[in-house]
Amino acid sequence: MNKHWFLISAFWILLAPCAAQVPADSLFARAAEAYNAGDYDDAIAHYQDILSQDLHSAALYFNLGNAYYKLGQIAPSIYHYEKALLLDPGDSEIRNNLEFARNMTLDDIQPLPRSDLHKAYDRVLYFFGMDVWAGIGIGFMFLFVLGAIFYYLLYLPNQKRISLIGALVALLLAGFASAMAYLNFRDYRQDQPAVIFSEAVTVHAEPNPRSEAVFELHEGTKVQMLDRLDNWVRLRIADGQTGWAPEDSMKALKDF
Repeated sequence: MNKHWFLISAFWILLAPCAAQVPADSLFARAAEAYNAGDYDDAIAHYQDILSQDLHSAALYFNLGNAYYKLGQIAPSIYHYEKALLLDPGDSEIRNNLEFARNMTLDDIQPLPRSDLHKAYDRVLYFFGMDVWAGIGIGFMFLFVLGAIFYYLLYLPNQKRISLIGALVALLLAGFASAMAYLNFRDYRQDQPAVIFSEAVTVHAEPNPRSEAVFELHEGTKVQMLDRLDNWVRLRIADGQTGWAPEDSMKALKDF
C-alpha cells in the first residue's frame, strides 16, 4: 500500500512542472485580452511568461513593444520593436511603430550620409536573407553539375556548347549567391546593436569613469557595440562617434 502511494506521489511530482507551464497560445490570448482591456502591465507579464518558455516571434516582441509604448516606457518599447524587426525585417507596421517610439527619445543623432553605390550594394546584399542566398547558391551549383553531366553525355557540338555555357553561367551565379550569403552572414555577426536603458549615460573616451566625457546618451537610443573590456562597452552611434559606456546601461538586441 505504501509503495502504491509512493508511485502515485512520484507521478504527480514529475507531472507538476508540465502542468504548471501554461500553453503559449493560452498566454497569448490572455495577454491580448489584458491589452484590449487597457491592463498593459498584465499583458506584459503574460508575454514575458511566453518568453520564459524560450519562445520567440516577431508578433510577440511587437506586442510587447506596443504594451510598453502605451505605458510610456520608451526604452523597452524601442528594444522590443527592434527585436521584432530583427525577426521580420520587411514588416512595415513594426517599422512605423518603431519610428513613433524613436520620436520620443531625447537624442537627435543624424546618421552619416551614404553614397548611392553603398545604398545599391545594400539593396542587393539584403534583397534576400543569408539562408535564401545560400539556398540559391546550392540550387545553381546543382544546375552546374547537371550542365557538366550533359556536356559529357551529349554528342552534337551545339548541344555540348549550350550545356557548357549553361554550366559556366550556373557556376558564376552559384559563386555570386554564395558570396552574398557569406557577406550577409559576416555582417550579421559583426552587427551587435543595443539599446540604452539608463535614463542618461555619459560616454567616456576610455573605459573608466575618470576619463574624459565625450558625449551623453539617453534611454531609447540605439548603439552599436564594438568591443568589451571588464564591465565597459565600446560603442558607436549613428553619426560615427565612439566611446566607452558601462555595460549595464544598455541591453543587447541579439540575445535570443
